[in-house]
Amino acid sequence: MPRPTVAQLSYGSATVICSTLAMLLLSQATSPPGIAVIALAALGLGLLVALTVPLPKPARGKATAAAPAEHQVPAQRTVIAPVPTRDRAARASASVREPAGP
Repeated sequence: MPRPTVAQLSYGSATVICSTLAMLLLSQATSPPGIAVIALAALGLGLLVALTVPLPKPARGKATAAAPAEHQVPAQRTVIAPVPTRDRAARASASVREPAGP
């Protein structure tokens, strides 16, 4: 069973709340059985509205998921020149830390 969409949840919840308030105000029900009947009717109406909200259509085919090879742009790569060996030795000696004093 697919998960409900945000639209289904919001429309169903809004329908339940609005229809419950409207039916309670129009019927002026004060007894617990009357309120329960109105609440159940509002839940049923909200469920009906949530199920009739159109679902988003899935994408057709696999062509939309990946671009064709002719439309792909190759990644640009930059080549970093290697550091000369004498600079490498100087950097290595400069980065050595001496132990802390007593």
